[in-house]
Amino acid sequence: MTRLDDVRRLVSRRWFFEQCGVGLGSMALGTLLGETARAATAPVDPLAPKRPHYTPRAKRVIFLFQAGAPSHLDLFDYKPKLEEYGGKLPPAELLKGYRAAFIHPNSTLLAPKFKFARHGQSGAELSELLPHLASVADDVAIVKSLVTDAFNHAPGQIMMNTGSQQFGRPSIGAWTTYGLGSESRDLPGFVVLNSAKKGTSGGSSNWGCGFLPTVYQGVPLRSQGDPVLFLSNPPGIDRQTQRDSLDALAQLNSLRLDTVGDPEIATRINSFELAYKMQASAPDLMDLSQESAETLEMYGAEPGKPSYANNCLLARRLVERGVRFVQLFHEAWDHHGGLTAGLKEQTAITDKASAALVKDLKQRGLLDDTLVVWGGEFGRTPMVQGGNDGRDHHPNAFTMWLAGGGIKRGITLGETDDFGFNATTDRVHVHDLHATILHLLGFDHTELTYRFQGRDFRLTDVEGEVVSKLLA
Repeated sequence: MTRLDDVRRLVSRRWFFEQCGVGLGSMALGTLLGETARAATAPVDPLAPKRPHYTPRAKRVIFLFQAGAPSHLDLFDYKPKLEEYGGKLPPAELLKGYRAAFIHPNSTLLAPKFKFARHGQSGAELSELLPHLASVADDVAIVKSLVTDAFNHAPGQIMMNTGSQQFGRPSIGAWTTYGLGSESRDLPGFVVLNSAKKGTSGGSSNWGCGFLPTVYQGVPLRSQGDPVLFLSNPPGIDRQTQRDSLDALAQLNSLRLDTVGDPEIATRINSFELAYKMQASAPDLMDLSQESAETLEMYGAEPGKPSYANNCLLARRLVERGVRFVQLFHEAWDHHGGLTAGLKEQTAITDKASAALVKDLKQRGLLDDTLVVWGGEFGRTPMVQGGNDGRDHHPNAFTMWLAGGGIKRGITLGETDDFGFNATTDRVHVHDLHATILHLLGFDHTELTYRFQGRDFRLTDVEGEVVSKLLA
């Protein structure tokens, strides 16, 4: 018998019906069910809006992350005692068990560099370097009693953004999109914007997804050129050709997703579709020339010129379009020396735009359900570094401010000791801050979990308490 005869025997009519009956039945059933069957097997959108545990006060978050750690002692937490004792050694009992990043703890105290005054009906005490924040003092809550576990930049930034000093945990933005999804169909649910001259010490882990599916990680947008690299089609590829290619890829990926159930395949499908939609939505988003001259002036923004001010304005435009979490990173506050000039420079860059964001959201009716958070990874020491014009890293006390989204307005929470060294009243750990943010978004922080390697993980690990005094 020839090889051709073998093939004919194997594909005979009787063999076909005997061996392929199930396949024929499936094809017939698929035809009868039509689109219903195809819809049932379509991948679920992992970024579809979801219900939190209870009614949220905030629907979205803008985190203005001042990487490098601004000096709370020169901006927010005025200490007359520190001014009185400038140039003298700190009390010995203050330094017991203290671990500094670089300086010898037994360094002399450094008096505040700038004048302070009280502002608004709330009487918030602020540095002369923050005149624009002073104009919205009654709309923000200032927390002077933050503490953290880390005293170097990379672990401190990762701690502030993921709740752990170790790499590999999901960021707060990733937890937010995992829990809430996104209201935008043509932009990422979690967007990252960078300014200043260098990137963050913690790198992309600050906005990463850790062990969560990749679809929840932050997407950095560039301020010049394509907002995302390779967003534009290459020469010779028109819109219809791209659409046909994406449809074919989606079918193949969906078949594979049905077979293995890997969430990264759903991420891939979502990424391809989102990139296609962003080709139309991103250029419109990034075109700040659409804003009025008054709005541009309020922020200090200049279309086409990358800046912190432009990023603040983009943050408002992003949340207007349904983006769930927007995070600005401005790594420029690490003043071991040149503190006086450095603070003047950075507050000139950031103060006006940060306050403008609060004003703009308020006048557009967005502040009530948009939570704005401003702050860095830790504070600075009362002791001097860099001759007589610098401060070292300090985890024992620092200041952040929050506005909107269910935050009580016009309050100052917490106190530090006479030298701004330790938080003494209403101490707020990073875990407590995270628990409070998740609470405002409608989550019990102990219940927003993800099972990985045999245990349930959460943003606040095994700690964290909601700071009820911050809630409106």
